[in-house]
Amino acid sequence: MGGTSGTGGILVGTCSWTDRALVASGWYPSGRRDAEGRLRYYAERFPVVEVDATYYALPSARNSALWAERTPDGFRFDVKAFSLLTGHPTRAEALPAGLRAAGRGRVEPDEGLLDEVWERFAGALAPLRRADRLGTLLFQFPPWFAPGPRAEARLARCAERTRGWPVAVEFRHPDWWREDRRAATTDLLTGLDMSAVAVDMTQTLPTSLPPVTPVTSPRLAVARFHGRSPDWGTGTKEAKFRHTYTEPELTEWVPRLHAMARRADQLHVLFNNCCADAAVHAAESMRRLLGARTGADHAAEIAAEGEGPAHRAG
Repeated sequence: MGGTSGTGGILVGTCSWTDRALVASGWYPSGRRDAEGRLRYYAERFPVVEVDATYYALPSARNSALWAERTPDGFRFDVKAFSLLTGHPTRAEALPAGLRAAGRGRVEPDEGLLDEVWERFAGALAPLRRADRLGTLLFQFPPWFAPGPRAEARLARCAERTRGWPVAVEFRHPDWWREDRRAATTDLLTGLDMSAVAVDMTQTLPTSLPPVTPVTSPRLAVARFHGRSPDWGTGTKEAKFRHTYTEPELTEWVPRLHAMARRADQLHVLFNNCCADAAVHAAESMRRLLGARTGADHAAEIAAEGEGPAHRAG
């Protein structure tokens, strides 16, 4: 596998820059709180961000173009796949009008609908790809997506549908990473050229994912930090992600993350404890512990290497 000997390939950020609680926390300074100002301010401090709005509704090409325009070369957007593509419950109202079946309520997808949704999803993200801003597509599968032949067939179909795109996979069912089948899961994702997502979360629940750190693609490794709230299984969304990482909790991940970075061209470390400004402060602390770069430093390094429009991927 490819790798990086230093910290230039480690990008640390958060799982949202538009979260209401973050905006209300005062982290964004006065004069930088409109849509453009927020993203530009964020990109000065971090070189990667996750887009979660695309899980709830199909994105638009206009927004993708604006995101690309407002960020420097080298910045990366990791984009969550739309809920219908990952098997989560999806209401008809979340689909474009032309794709809604008669009536309302939950969509029961078939392969034809999934293909059409994927084509629209991919088309909307085309400006990000043209600008070389797309880090990966994150397919976060639901807790009931358990290992087995049907799940493996769905993953293979997902790989076929997304051929040519960078894809990362996060499982929510713990059996994928149980010790007795960990190697099989690693081999499966390696064969599909999908990046496995390492997870930090509370370890006190039956549904807790173990903190394993597989690297299944030489291009990209991903780690997502969900916080360690005991309300993960039963609490509200706010309670589920309410956690302030301590320095010892972050420090225990430093050798794991450096080991992941040595096995991939780039490592994305993303904080999802989106409660007020907890995620940005955890990301700042982790960046310091890893010796990773700020967004501005990363952009300057890319510029110095001559990575301009002539080098962008199509």
